[in-house]
Amino acid sequence: MNFSAQSTCLAISGGVGGAKLALGLSHVLEPGQLTVIGNTGDDFTHMGFYISPDLDTVMYTLAEVNNKDLGWGQAGESWNFLEAVKRMGGESWFQLGDRDLGTHVVRTQMLEAGKSLSEVTSHLCQQFGIKHQLVPMTDDPVATIVHTRSGEKLAFQHYFVRDRCMPEVTGFVFNGIDMAKPAPGFLSAMQEPSLAAIVVCPSNPFVSVDPVLKIPGVMEALGSGEAAVIAVSPIVGGQAIKGPAAKMMAELGMPQTALAVAQHYIKQYPGQVQGFVLDEKDRGLADEVEALGLSTIVTNTVMVTLQDRIDLARTVLNFSSEITPR
Repeated sequence: MNFSAQSTCLAISGGVGGAKLALGLSHVLEPGQLTVIGNTGDDFTHMGFYISPDLDTVMYTLAEVNNKDLGWGQAGESWNFLEAVKRMGGESWFQLGDRDLGTHVVRTQMLEAGKSLSEVTSHLCQQFGIKHQLVPMTDDPVATIVHTRSGEKLAFQHYFVRDRCMPEVTGFVFNGIDMAKPAPGFLSAMQEPSLAAIVVCPSNPFVSVDPVLKIPGVMEALGSGEAAVIAVSPIVGGQAIKGPAAKMMAELGMPQTALAVAQHYIKQYPGQVQGFVLDEKDRGLADEVEALGLSTIVTNTVMVTLQDRIDLARTVLNFSSEITPR
C-alpha cells in the first residue's frame, strides 16, 4: 500500500527516542493520519499519583513543551514540591516537577472518578492542544518487572530511576499482560483500512516496544492487513542514543549492534516486521540485516534538531511505500 494523503500511520513509541520520531511524523502528517501508541508498562503509582512516564514524554514532545535539556518533563520546570517533600524526609528519588505534577494530579483524579486511561490521555492531549491521537497501549494494568543477576525483581522505575540502571539484568516480565487488551483507539487504528505504515520508533526493544507488541491480539491484528511494519534501530554505532538498551543487550549476552536489534524483532515476531532502518554509522550491517529477510535502508537516524526528526519521518514514510505488501 502506497503512503498518500489518504493513508494513515500507526507509530509505536517508548519515551525520549520514540517521541522524537513521533514529533517528526506529527509535522509531516495531517491530524487524522497519525496515531501514536505509548508504552504503559512503566506506569506506576508514586506518592499517591498515577504516573505514565512514556505517555507523558510523548505528550509533552508532541505539544512541544518538553524539557529538551533533560529529555523528560516540561520546559520551565520548578521543583518546589519535590524540595518540600525532601525537607520532610519523603521519597525524592523520582523527579516530580511542579508543572509535571499538575498532569499527575489530573490523571489520578480522573482515573479515581472511573475514567479509563485512554479517556484521560485524550483529555490531557486536548488541554495541551495536540491535534494527533496519542493512545495508551492498553487501559489494563501492565507492569514491567526487571529480573536482575542478584535475583532481585525490580519494578521498572525502581530499576531505571531509583537504581540508575545499575543492576545487571537477566530478563523482563510484563505482569498482567496476559489479561490485557489493546486500548480501543489502538484496535481501531490497527483495523483502519487506510493504514499504510506501522512504525516502530527507535525505542528500547525490550522494555518499550515488547510490552506493546506482546499484548494479546496485537501482532495478529497488525499482521492481518497490508501495512508495512518498519522498525527504526535505537542502536547506532554500538551505542544507545538514550537509555540503557545497549547495556541491557550486553548483560543479556547479545551483541550491542543494530543487527542484534533486527534479529530480536525477527525472533520475537517472525514474519511480522518487513522493514528496518539503519543509521549511516551502521551502513556496513545492511547486507546482514537484509539477509534476515528485511527490506533495509540507511539514513541519518540521530535526531538532534526538529528538521532531523521531520527528515527521518519523511524517509520512513517513503520507505513504507517501497515495501511490497504482504
